[in-house]
Amino acid sequence: MTKTAPAAGKKRLNLGLQGGGSHGAFTWGVLDRLLEVDELELVGISGTSAGAMNAAALAYGLAVGGKAGARACLAEFWGRIAAAARLSPLQPSPLDRWLGLGNMDFSPGWIASDNLARLASPYELNPLNFHPLKDVLEAVVDFQALRRSCAAEQVLLFLCATNVGTGRIKIFEGEEIGLDAVLASACLPWLFQAVEIDGQHYWDGGYSGNPPIYPLIYGTDCEDVLIVQINPINIESVPRTASEIVDRVNELSFNSTLMREMRAIHFVSKLLDEHRVERGRYKRLNIHTVEAETELARLGSSSKVNADKDFLGWLFDLGRERCARFLDAHYEKIGVESSTDVGAKFL
Repeated sequence: MTKTAPAAGKKRLNLGLQGGGSHGAFTWGVLDRLLEVDELELVGISGTSAGAMNAAALAYGLAVGGKAGARACLAEFWGRIAAAARLSPLQPSPLDRWLGLGNMDFSPGWIASDNLARLASPYELNPLNFHPLKDVLEAVVDFQALRRSCAAEQVLLFLCATNVGTGRIKIFEGEEIGLDAVLASACLPWLFQAVEIDGQHYWDGGYSGNPPIYPLIYGTDCEDVLIVQINPINIESVPRTASEIVDRVNELSFNSTLMREMRAIHFVSKLLDEHRVERGRYKRLNIHTVEAETELARLGSSSKVNADKDFLGWLFDLGRERCARFLDAHYEKIGVESSTDVGAKFL
């Protein structure tokens, strides 16, 4: 476990950042608001898929420019995403937006691409293995500098991917951090070829940890974890259409690992509270969450590839607002107790 000395008078917080495509702009908003709090010290960052991209931009910005640098780095990353999306046929057309089809479920470009992906693999459709986010990440993050910061433990960064061959979770950290690690964490197998690193092949980390919490337990001495949740746990009605069913299956799949970890954390916390195990041997975590389940549950999974500037801006504003609400209601609980009822929310 890495030991870090807390700065005087500061609250300390680990971050767990979920994946969810362009819905990661909600996380951007949450982080932007958190970084405005001078008294808050960010210790460890665990990220998956879009959460890994946010985590890499956040960690690099913190390493080279402090909190102001992190806010600027995140803004540049999402700004470049929106700029690149203007040239993509998968984005909603002006007519789609005028009709209110921001989630693109009926966008011609989305329908054509979705149907094609069901018939052919990325090895057939994308033989050159083009990844639209690779250039964006390289333009925003100096991965050599980030790797040095991670290796020196200036930044405690944990990126999650899934080993295709073994089915096991892979956590990239320290000197393992790099562009390929981020791309591996965000490798959806029906869109991109598996990412090869040191002879192993990886798919999206959401299949094994979204986000993984255990690296924050064993890799830092901070006892508070804020999970930025962008995959809804609860929905209002039973899915009935084909697209609604696929959306819900994806949400259940990408939330299942987090639910299992929360069950284990809840169990250990109960043992500690009942003095059935020694506090010195186990860490009692304080769990906090920021989410917008009602709003994000209304969006189809196709909206996760919608990088329209206005849509990303709406998610960013929503993230800032929900984070501000969390800080107003629960800031004093950081370092003291959980602000989320883990049993009620996850069990």
